[in-house]
Amino acid sequence: MAEQAHSNIPTDGNPNSNISPPSASLGQSVIPIVNRLQDIFAQLGSASTIDLPQVAVVGSQSSGKSSVLEALVGRDFLPRGADICTRRPLVLQLVQLPRGEDGSLSETAEWGEFLHLSGRRIFDFNAIRREIQAETEKEVGLNKGVSDKQIRLKIFSPNVLNITLVDLPGITRVPVGDQPSDIEARIRTMILSYIKHETCIILAVSPANSDLSNSDALQMARMADPDGSRTIGVITKLDIMDRGTDARNFLLGNVVPLRLGYIGIVNRSQEVYHSLADRCGVPQLAKKLNQILVQHIKAILPELKARINSQMVSVVKELSSYGETIDSKAGQGALLLIILTRYTEAFNSIVDGKSEDMATTELYGGARIHYIFQSIFVKCLEEVDPCGDITDEDIRTAIQNATGPKNALFVPEVPFEVLVRRQIIRLLDPSLQCARFIYEELVKIAHQCESIELQRFPVLCRRLEEVVGIFLQEGLAPAETMIENLICMEMDYINTSHPSFIGGSKAVEAALQQHRSAKETSEPDKAPGTEKVQKSRSLLAKKNISGVAVDQERPTQPVAHHEKPVSSGNTSVSSWGISSIFGGGGSHASSAKETSVYKSYNESTYNTEPTFSNIRLNEPPAILRPSEAQTDDELVEITVTKLLLRSYYNIVRKNIQDTVPKAIMHFLPVIHKNWDSFCSSEEIQFWA
Repeated sequence: MAEQAHSNIPTDGNPNSNISPPSASLGQSVIPIVNRLQDIFAQLGSASTIDLPQVAVVGSQSSGKSSVLEALVGRDFLPRGADICTRRPLVLQLVQLPRGEDGSLSETAEWGEFLHLSGRRIFDFNAIRREIQAETEKEVGLNKGVSDKQIRLKIFSPNVLNITLVDLPGITRVPVGDQPSDIEARIRTMILSYIKHETCIILAVSPANSDLSNSDALQMARMADPDGSRTIGVITKLDIMDRGTDARNFLLGNVVPLRLGYIGIVNRSQEVYHSLADRCGVPQLAKKLNQILVQHIKAILPELKARINSQMVSVVKELSSYGETIDSKAGQGALLLIILTRYTEAFNSIVDGKSEDMATTELYGGARIHYIFQSIFVKCLEEVDPCGDITDEDIRTAIQNATGPKNALFVPEVPFEVLVRRQIIRLLDPSLQCARFIYEELVKIAHQCESIELQRFPVLCRRLEEVVGIFLQEGLAPAETMIENLICMEMDYINTSHPSFIGGSKAVEAALQQHRSAKETSEPDKAPGTEKVQKSRSLLAKKNISGVAVDQERPTQPVAHHEKPVSSGNTSVSSWGISSIFGGGGSHASSAKETSVYKSYNESTYNTEPTFSNIRLNEPPAILRPSEAQTDDELVEITVTKLLLRSYYNIVRKNIQDTVPKAIMHFLPVIHKNWDSFCSSEEIQFWA
């Protein structure tokens, strides 16, 4: 390609030797200034927000982009190969050197400088090619990967005009080597990131032996520059067009019109295009690029100057706020003490709500800490039901386990203590989370306390943040230990004598009342006849208790035993069996006779020989649970246990809601309370 491109270069090796002196000196004052700004902004990287004028070379793979650049320089210095050669953007700054008085050139009149090799001049252009290859392989490897990281190269020569160009990777469609499957989309995105800016001139390179309407370069240019006001078309490979065809329609803009027109290069049939001589050749391309770039710079220079001045003012203001440079050790120590004092004052003012930069749109500083305590921690504990994770069966099982092999006369205390400890331990996790939340808020506040003086020293700023983080972390550990001790204290001693505790008697009374109310609500109204029977039975019981006969005139029923009647003396035993417990009107003889009857029955029973097979019991299962049916007594016991649990849990919850925030604010260090230990830390002493 380069050999073809050099076919229309003058014999003296200078493609611009036939340019008139006014054209050669065009841009001498403007373009070098822009080049210097580009070098400065390149060191800033993404921090730079100003887009400087430049020319971006766009084209498909093997369209002749690199050959055009070499033709402009008049030297071979770019990587060669059959596949993709440009794998990183190459920012090429051409700097024109003045010729000697006699117009002669010395052997060292041309050289190149890389920005990453600052101050090193490379006179061998083959060495420049090797350095480009080495930097490319260093970034993307030995295969065919691409990267958007720039390589910046300056070419100093008296044979060039002042132009800044960016050689971008060629558009490819089929991935090769270790290229990703979306290589085409990535390259197009990279190209658009350059040409989308209004300050960029697009040099769209298209080969003459392809359909110009389908040119990848022109399609990309149209996406970024729809009206074609900043796009220059370059038609390459004019010498290999099919016989009988020419590039007149291309060069005249009849196929794809562009405002800046087209330039054709590498013409071996110059006689065909005598009328288009001003549109052909590398010198014309160099001259046109120089002119357009200068005009473009002049057009955007006022806005560019205003933006630079605006940023200069803000930077100077920021610089002045940092103060003067201090060289003495004593002055540096005093400055460090001032910075630390202002830092702690800012921290404490934010926590105490006395900051001058108080926010009005959201909670800030200490208000956030109060919100965590009251609206998150306290509210969360209040919403917890102490009996929510305990079923009636759990309580029933615990009560039966506590009674042992016999029924309990009263509700045992052991199930209550076991169950209430299970509920108290649930308060540990939210309490520790609250401490962690406060720690994170204090760390955020520490980041908000960076003063302008502190920003002046970024290393000190980072170290101070680390020290404050360690300082707060050292306070978090004892705070968590104290919270665990508070929970353990509540679990170790169940104070049933607390004045706010409901107590056993009140709990039983309330449980019975709830049980009676539930039965009255659930049972239907009884019939009138049933009520009369109940009243008569009540009256009968009262008379029996007072020793009065129930009904002397009613004949007594004979008592049968083995179908033999027993003496029907003057007995008064009722169907309720009350007289048998408290005594009735029967005689001693009758009582003795009944005794003999029962005795004879028992004797006959035990003397009877078994006539059936032995009865075997089923073995108890490995896991036993209470029977499904609950008695009224068990329901009352469960209700009593729940009342006791809720009453004591509320006492413990209020204690935890009060003591946990106190423990957190005591142990998590507020810096002004621990100023001496903060300033005496090893890290702070090191910087002091």
